[in-house]
Amino acid sequence: MTPISQDHRASNEPALARAVFFDRDGVLIVDTGYLSEPKNMLWVNGAQRALARLAACGYRLFVVTNQSGVARGYFEEAAVWRIHAAMQAALPADAQIDDFAYCPHHPHGSVPQYATACDCRKPAPGMLNRLIARHRIDRAGSFLIGDRASDLTAATRAGIAGFLFAGDDLDCFVARLLASE
Repeated sequence: MTPISQDHRASNEPALARAVFFDRDGVLIVDTGYLSEPKNMLWVNGAQRALARLAACGYRLFVVTNQSGVARGYFEEAAVWRIHAAMQAALPADAQIDDFAYCPHHPHGSVPQYATACDCRKPAPGMLNRLIARHRIDRAGSFLIGDRASDLTAATRAGIAGFLFAGDDLDCFVARLLASE
């Protein structure tokens, strides 16, 4: 029996996937400030269409969001999970999010277990790097859409492109990005 070379095994591994990473508040859902109740969640115009458009183009879809309300004691982590479950439940099958990552930390938080500096709070790239590794994402073929400089800095630090969404219609924004590829 002839041994299989390292190169041969690597070629049998699944190809790296392209992905789009979204900040949550202000990009996919309206930033209402420390959202903790699904009933108060409002989608940004065109967000669901944008997710479906990107999925149809073969992109994996991820959310990366700072949630310092946990560290500040405004709500517990379970509230973040409820919002993410409500988001997923409101999405059609062709626009489902592959994974959610959130950072509950803040160095000036009032809840001791979360009052810390970390590598996941944007502008640090920890959330992105973990999702990229876990889901075998191609950095060169992927990008982030955020609404703050800290989002774009995290993207740069993770080695992916970042685009600033200033509001209005997310689907129109995504269509322009895809047309410029």
